[in-house]
Amino acid sequence: MAGEAIQNNYDEVQNEWGQICSQLRQEVGEKAFDSWLKPLSISSFSSGVMNICVPTRFMRNWVITNYSDRIHKIWEKKNPSIKSINFIVQAADEEIIHGIHSTTCRSLLKKISNSPAPQNIYMSGVSNLPVDSSAMVSDSNQSLSVPLNPQYTFENFVVGKTNEFAYAAARKVAESDDVPFNPLFLYSGVGLGKTHLMHAIAWHIKQRNPEKNIVYLSAEKFMYKFVRALRYKDTAAFKEQFRSVDVLMVDDVQFMGGKDTTQEEFFYTFNSLIEEGRQIIISADKSPSDLEGIENRLRSRLGCGLVADIHPTDFDLRIGILQSKAKQLNCELPQKVAEFLAQKITTNIRELEGALRRIVAHAQLLPGKEITIENTQDVLKDMLRSYDRRTTIDEIQKKVAEYFNISVKEMQSSRRARTVARPRQIAMYLAKLLTLRSLPEIGRKFDRDHTTVMHAVRKIEELIKKDQNVAESVDQLRRALEA
Repeated sequence: MAGEAIQNNYDEVQNEWGQICSQLRQEVGEKAFDSWLKPLSISSFSSGVMNICVPTRFMRNWVITNYSDRIHKIWEKKNPSIKSINFIVQAADEEIIHGIHSTTCRSLLKKISNSPAPQNIYMSGVSNLPVDSSAMVSDSNQSLSVPLNPQYTFENFVVGKTNEFAYAAARKVAESDDVPFNPLFLYSGVGLGKTHLMHAIAWHIKQRNPEKNIVYLSAEKFMYKFVRALRYKDTAAFKEQFRSVDVLMVDDVQFMGGKDTTQEEFFYTFNSLIEEGRQIIISADKSPSDLEGIENRLRSRLGCGLVADIHPTDFDLRIGILQSKAKQLNCELPQKVAEFLAQKITTNIRELEGALRRIVAHAQLLPGKEITIENTQDVLKDMLRSYDRRTTIDEIQKKVAEYFNISVKEMQSSRRARTVARPRQIAMYLAKLLTLRSLPEIGRKFDRDHTTVMHAVRKIEELIKKDQNVAESVDQLRRALEA
């Protein structure tokens, strides 16, 4: 009788869970439900505690972050006896009877004695049951990774001419069952989207195949883990952890520069994973050939796959990013304000998005604060002053003249020889990119009118897309001026 009561209670809970799933499907949508909530199943219910099976640790973390509060509120209304809900990493099996107390387990276990033995079982009050060793390995490897940002997905990545190649390469790696490029090497300046793409790849692979073992971490954390393994004489475990992953993602690999011992270990890890056909994805602030303090053999390895760079954003892409972020913030962003921000904050997507959040917050929290150019200038005055302070046109002219081995006077002269005209155009482009000066103000510094500056800016924007030498020169100068 006790066993029948437990089974009836389990059936009642299962019925409630079915109703809750129907409500969640309507609330979150078909796609999100199928991806994150459909794989969940009831594990046990005892003393007011509900245990729910989740197939992987990755999915458990996502569900806890995004859905657990809502599930608890809905269920509490249906069944006030439920005090808390736990999410447990284990495979679900419809043939398993859950919530069994030790006094009744023998009689009920007879009902499933002819069923195939499940790989993972959670039974309250039952001991000596199989343990999921793969889950423990997964937990161990997950501890290597840094948390992924749920906003950094392919759906939230705005694609433009300056990043479309890197985006296409990242998408190809994330969607392929085999290894299309090894490694995929992404590089760009600060705040241009390479970390966003790294996170998006990890999210997408996990969504397609939750069982894949992905480790995403910074080069700094890799170094810390390796030094710690040396200190505690546990390098064998370190090697096993990193060489057993399906996908290894290392961000900001330039930080390994000058760390010879760490580079050596990373080189052997790299080779081991390549030989076993495991995917490697690397990011840095420079191309492999330009990385400083990196051994030649490792630099050669890093460049042997596909190298994809992300160029500085253009005006249209910055507008697109602002519109996309405004939509996520449920905000109507006037076009003139978007254009103002896109013109003023040009070098860093993170700062551009941060500026938008600030003006949206002021508009939402302070009565009568509409989003206008005047209010935007007032809210962001410290940031705009900072941008104005960063570089001056004089500094740009001096740096560009030194780079091309000409004098500032030649740059300001009327000479039209290409050896002078091209540096002059690059200096005008950088002045427009890195300062808050108007076109007429820039023109006066070069003894030209504003239409000449407009032509120079457009010309350099075109050359950056077509001429690798010009693109690299502009990028190096921009980095030097921002340093």
